[in-house]
Amino acid sequence: MPASFADESALSLHGVAVDYRVGGGVVHALAGVDLAVQAGERVALLGASGAGKSTLLDVVAGLVRPTAGSVTVLGEPIGDLRGSALRRHRSQVGVVRQAHGLPGSLRVIHNVNGGRLGSWSALRGLSSLVVPLGREEVDAALERMDLGGLSDRRTGDLSGGQQQRVAVARTLVQDPRLVLADEPVSAVDPRLSSDVVTALCAPSDSGERRTVVLSLHDPDLARDHVDRVVGIRAGRVVFDLPPADLDDDLVTDLYASV
Repeated sequence: MPASFADESALSLHGVAVDYRVGGGVVHALAGVDLAVQAGERVALLGASGAGKSTLLDVVAGLVRPTAGSVTVLGEPIGDLRGSALRRHRSQVGVVRQAHGLPGSLRVIHNVNGGRLGSWSALRGLSSLVVPLGREEVDAALERMDLGGLSDRRTGDLSGGQQQRVAVARTLVQDPRLVLADEPVSAVDPRLSSDVVTALCAPSDSGERRTVVLSLHDPDLARDHVDRVVGIRAGRVVFDLPPADLDDDLVTDLYASV
């Protein structure tokens, strides 16, 4: 890890397990995961579908409660947060999920502005649905996603790849301290994938190095953009190393052992 990173933990997981009951049995989505990410680090999670990457990100985002273990995010034990403290915390964490979470009936500008609802009052959020606020910032974020000129389009009329980039633009407008992105380029054209990951890993509006944890299937994207690569298999961390040490044999073993 470069010495320029702050000596401050952005997130830490200790002995985190997540179990789901399926039929008459139990599925161990995560099994005793220990992971620490320092402020300003960019970390990629690699692993096959079903390995536990999405569950790990959902735990950090506070969307899934672990069966066992502890989770601290931005200095807060997230299991203890309630009410206004939880809303304030969530405003500092940007989440890009595979399902996007974009109401298709809304115009693109409203979905992108959704990234700011955590820092806006309810009245401001409602008034923006009538006369959209922050159009300049929204248009700039859309331009970075190669979606210029689409702010007034109905979101449901866009392709899946375009909607995925709208979700990324929403996170850019939010300007969070921590970004959690679950396969943010799964539906994006290969020529744009690097641009999307570059935008997610870019410094915050204040110029600070943002903490980013994202799951990917493309090892080359990980090598080009992050500081650490964490391999996940069967709900466990199987390696945690600099991208320069990620060789083809490791990648083959990671996916062949499913």
